Amino acid sequence: MPDAFLGYSLATGALLLFTTGILVAKVASSHLKLGLGFLIATTTNVVFSLLAFTVQLLIRPEALRWNAYAFWLFAIAGGFATYLGRWFFYESVVRFGPAKASVFQVSSPLFTALIAWLLLGEDISLLVGLGMVMTICGLMLVSCKPGFFSRTRHTRRERQEEPSVQALPRASLHQRLLGSVLLLGLGSSLAYAIGNVLRGTAVRVWNEPIFGALVGAAFGLALHLIFSSGKRQMVQVLKAASRRGIGLYALLGVCTISAQICVIASMRYIPLSVATLVTLCTPILVFPLNHLLFRNDEAITALMLLGGALTMAGIAIIVLR
Repeated sequence: MPDAFLGYSLATGALLLFTTGILVAKVASSHLKLGLGFLIATTTNVVFSLLAFTVQLLIRPEALRWNAYAFWLFAIAGGFATYLGRWFFYESVVRFGPAKASVFQVSSPLFTALIAWLLLGEDISLLVGLGMVMTICGLMLVSCKPGFFSRTRHTRRERQEEPSVQALPRASLHQRLLGSVLLLGLGSSLAYAIGNVLRGTAVRVWNEPIFGALVGAAFGLALHLIFSSGKRQMVQVLKAASRRGIGLYALLGVCTISAQICVIASMRYIPLSVATLVTLCTPILVFPLNHLLFRNDEAITALMLLGGALTMAGIAIIVLR
């Protein structure tokens, strides 16, 4: 099997798994709060990848060859993607809504391409670059909700009608940073991009995508437990939580870590930015499936269809170049 075809197949598998995870998360969020669900999903990431790695060790003929350099790359990548990336993204979703957050999220492949070019010397041809731009523009059209920009203008008018800044207590630096959609959105995108470059670098020198996903998930979970508040009440909250919600978030964890394993494996065979771009095409699957499975009242607009067509055309240019 040609390396490129294997890489695209793995990236497509990750896309399908991430799409499944988003649909599961939609159901799970109605049974359990997102913060607790994030902890359950991340814990499941570690447990499931540990089981998968144990099975791999039992069935493969050769033993694990240790590579400390790649190990720490996988670990640091987990800190950026599993912890910082998710935190920035979920914070922006809560504060500014999924539409604005998703628009910033699709810029991650551009950051990945730039960092990979600067640090790894990974070249992107003009044709592939054109396909990436078309895909990202298409995803932005799909992700934007009706009235997205009008809500932005409304917010500006509301700010003009508010009392003067001098009459209000001055916000702390932390509050001002959390109130910036630009900082949170680009922070999430950049954190994911750095994590992707670190993972791609690691898997190219140490072909252990399952173990790499395990290391990253464990490191991300450790950071979450260290810096999250309310650790003492966590056990009591879990005991009182919905069993259905816990099970759904555990299923979400299985989907996301399986997708991460596929993404990491694909980065060995295709450019890092292309692998990231393929996995970010979830909106073109999520929106129609959400409409069909959950009888969502949100209409599939002409703008969404145009964005979907532009996205598919961009992917086709990349794959068939």
